[in-house]
Amino acid sequence: MKVEQIYTGCLAQGAYYIESNGEVAIIDPLREVQPYIKKANSNNAKIKYIFETHFHADFVSGHVTLAKETGADIIYGPKANPSFDAIIATDNQEFKIGNVTITALHTPGHTMESTTYFLRDEKGKDYAIFSGDTLFLGDVGRPDLAQKMGVLTEKDLAGFLFDSLREKIMPLADDVIVYPAHGAGSACGKNMMKETVDTLGNQKKMNYALRADMTKDEFIDEVIDGLLPPPQYFPLNVKMNKEGYEDVKKVLERGTRALSPAAFEAAANETGAIVLDVRHQDDFAKSHIPRSIFIGLDGSFAPWVGALIADVQQPLLLVTPVGMEEETVTRLSRVGFDGTLGYLEGGFDAWKKAAMEYDTVSQVDADGLKKAIETENVPVFDVRKESEFLSEHIIDAVNTPLDFLNDHLAEFPNNKLFYVHCAGGYRSMIASSILKSRGIHNLIDVKGGFKAIKEAGVSVSEFVCPTTL
Repeated sequence: MKVEQIYTGCLAQGAYYIESNGEVAIIDPLREVQPYIKKANSNNAKIKYIFETHFHADFVSGHVTLAKETGADIIYGPKANPSFDAIIATDNQEFKIGNVTITALHTPGHTMESTTYFLRDEKGKDYAIFSGDTLFLGDVGRPDLAQKMGVLTEKDLAGFLFDSLREKIMPLADDVIVYPAHGAGSACGKNMMKETVDTLGNQKKMNYALRADMTKDEFIDEVIDGLLPPPQYFPLNVKMNKEGYEDVKKVLERGTRALSPAAFEAAANETGAIVLDVRHQDDFAKSHIPRSIFIGLDGSFAPWVGALIADVQQPLLLVTPVGMEEETVTRLSRVGFDGTLGYLEGGFDAWKKAAMEYDTVSQVDADGLKKAIETENVPVFDVRKESEFLSEHIIDAVNTPLDFLNDHLAEFPNNKLFYVHCAGGYRSMIASSILKSRGIHNLIDVKGGFKAIKEAGVSVSEFVCPTTL
């Protein structure tokens, strides 16, 4: 038996490859499926089943394409209702992969079709669970994403999740390995560990949601407490995962069209496309196409695109580092953004060589901000998450979290300079690009973010441990 976790850090997502005696199962595959096919072919094995733990909201699964290319059956748990052919497993239904067995454990709560897949090895020994968004390391799946599907409330779903954990998962042996669908950074939970694999026994000891003495009411209150609104693209990804989607090869073919500066500008004017610049934030600050939006490949690229652009149908035109065009289109397609119309051929250097108009972002280092605060009492806007801000922040700074920046536009001054910062410089450049695209140009980005600000000796609030918030 071979079990491999294929973890994609920028999405905080785990897919799984299970092989036994020439047969393969894939659990929660990403949209680009060739790596799974290549791996199976190299081992002279055949992909037999594609297991989906639920209808994913934060990424587009590769299940439809993988089934088409391999002939494998797609497996969902009870209550699923996809628009394509799939096996809807019953609770405790078993599936053979070579000499091992995978059992579908219906574990509703995150969604009603959520299912945990329980693996027993060649000797019949309990080996691992693939828990999807039911059980994370340090957390459990949020119960608010599926409530609009009927009359169920998030409290109802949280109650189902409590029962699923205690009736289906917690009775399993402590040495069973837990393989979740997501890790730290995913919007599908709120307190995940940075580790991506653990034992169930350790989770029983340290995961707040698995406390043995916890009542259902306590569980419901704690799971619901502190949930932020989900990103707007989540329902659109669920729809694609339930109904199917365009072949990623066609998306790549369309999205990787090379456009000269003149053709690029014409396309932007004619289509209403957003110009998305994915270079490093320092390069964007030095020069960029006016009104373009910066979301760099070096950070949590796809989730931020989903959270801030939201509409997966929005046409996009790309400014990328030379050679990163296909990578960018691929990563956009993972979260359902299939509307890329092409990229700027030759990168931003070609734009400048063509003498096209460009813009800049004013920046200052942390020492410069300190001097401005001490001499001018300047407005400072912190675009980190609320929990980061409450933990520690510049005295008198205003918190305008990047996730909800559009809700705070009226708070930014229109007649005087103000400063914008985040933790390290990535998110503040995103915020700066959005503000400039809205016509707000009187901003200065703080290089290095809060880390550099503290090191420079700027006065900050008393530290509060984030876990207590």
